[in-house]
Amino acid sequence: MESTSKSVNMALISAIVAVATIGGLLFGYDSGAVNGTQGGLTEEFGLSEAALGFTVGSLLIGCAVGAFFAGRLADVIGRRTVMIIAAVLFVVGALVQGVTEWHSLFVVARFAGGMAVGAASVLSPLYISEVAPANIRGRLTTVQQVMIITGLTAAFVVNYFLAQAAGNSLGEIAGTQAWRWMYLAQAVPAVVFLVALFFIPESPRYLVSKGRAEQAHAVLTKLFGADEATRKVGEIRASFAADHRPSFADVAAPGTVFRPIVWAGIMLATFQQFVGINIIFYYGETLWRLAGVSEEVALERNIISGVVSIAAVLAALVLIDRIGRKPLLMIGSAGMAVTLGAMTWAFSGAASDAAGNLILNETAGWTALVAANLYVIFFNFSWGPVMWVMLGEMFPNQMRGSALAVAGLSQWAANYVVVQSFPPMASNLGLATTYAVYSVAAVISFFLVKSLINETKGKELEEMEG
Repeated sequence: MESTSKSVNMALISAIVAVATIGGLLFGYDSGAVNGTQGGLTEEFGLSEAALGFTVGSLLIGCAVGAFFAGRLADVIGRRTVMIIAAVLFVVGALVQGVTEWHSLFVVARFAGGMAVGAASVLSPLYISEVAPANIRGRLTTVQQVMIITGLTAAFVVNYFLAQAAGNSLGEIAGTQAWRWMYLAQAVPAVVFLVALFFIPESPRYLVSKGRAEQAHAVLTKLFGADEATRKVGEIRASFAADHRPSFADVAAPGTVFRPIVWAGIMLATFQQFVGINIIFYYGETLWRLAGVSEEVALERNIISGVVSIAAVLAALVLIDRIGRKPLLMIGSAGMAVTLGAMTWAFSGAASDAAGNLILNETAGWTALVAANLYVIFFNFSWGPVMWVMLGEMFPNQMRGSALAVAGLSQWAANYVVVQSFPPMASNLGLATTYAVYSVAAVISFFLVKSLINETKGKELEEMEG
């Protein structure tokens, strides 16, 4: 049974979504800020290729840790409280990365920022799914991906203009190198996120799980009206086990470690990364420079990718509650397989100049550019937003926090593996073979979705089965 449109307080729900998704904006900005700073990192800290990879990837290690512990802590101290902790880590991480002259401290700050990113990545969709009406829950949770891509695009734009103002990423603005300003800039939205979180309520489903039914009823009354609040409190209470509070044991299944629904979540989380999307986001500038273009042109192409990404997510936002989650995932898998195949072909004929830089002929160059942007469109029309929507809503109330901890850890671990493996794969195997691997992963993801994923469109969270 869905809430009637007359009783839904869309102004409050919209405000909650706006605040929660600032975490997504920061998630995107922090993930994209490193794009364009690698020259500065290498020069400032004297990094080898392997050390640069670790420095970039230290964010992702923090993300995996943050996603896992945020999912569990959300069941213990609350969704909003953990997001407040994440906001503090965002602020501190941004400031320290921007000013420190010690590599070890930079890595620690990047790890801390990663913990915040990981926490925001799982808690924003979780929180939104727990306050949104079922009939528009997918649409509202998809706003998270809009904000992630907006954050990424903002990082690309800021990087571009800072590099332009300073001459390049190593030049100075007001006595500070441009690449450092690229990190410092994210402290502004982080402070906004921190302050805004104090003005939104705790998740009613968390409150019920802690035996605070009166507080949950008060929140639900503001969201849906008194009569609907009474019904929802009863349904939420019934969805929790009578003999124990939510715990990590709820995701376990004898003989297979996890319950089937948790394995399905792990599959979604890992294959979202195995298709190689974050190579475009994290190494976009490096990728295009490998293809033989200048730093300026590479940063411009990053911006183009960001803009088309936003357009694709907006299309998903319109369709996700109409045609469903599973069809979008399958369309995305098929589209990514084809476009990654085209990129494989484009880079297979690349030559090298005297300095070892790749050179693409005009046809291959345009094929790579068009295919890369179509690939980004297919991803952000499907797996980008839908994976987070599904993780926020597919698990039963009893296990949602713990299952998200496992899926979030898996997602960021896969992200780390892909990002760390890209430089040696590109150097030793070539870009063509590297993209062929991602293309195969996209093909596999199509059949895994077909066999493992159940549609959740329009269902109340209390109807989810584990």
